[in-house]
Amino acid sequence: MSFDKNARLKLIKKAAQRIKAQKVRDARDAFDNSSKDERYWTDASAYAEQHYGETYRATTSLDDDWG
Repeated sequence: MSFDKNARLKLIKKAAQRIKAQKVRDARDAFDNSSKDERYWTDASAYAEQHYGETYRATTSLDDDWG
C-alpha cells in the first residue's frame, strides 16, 4: 500500500486521537472504580456514621469532655 505524506499524517493524527481518548477513558474508569470501592473514603466521619452509626455518635458526644 502506498500513501502520500498527507494521508500518512491523517492516519497518524487519527491514531493519536484514539490513543488520547482511550487514556481519558482509562483514567475516568480508574477514578470511578476507586470511588466505588468500599474501602475508599475521603470523609472519615461520613464513613463512621454510615457503618457505625449509634456507636460513632455516642463516642463523639464525649469528645468535648476531654478538652
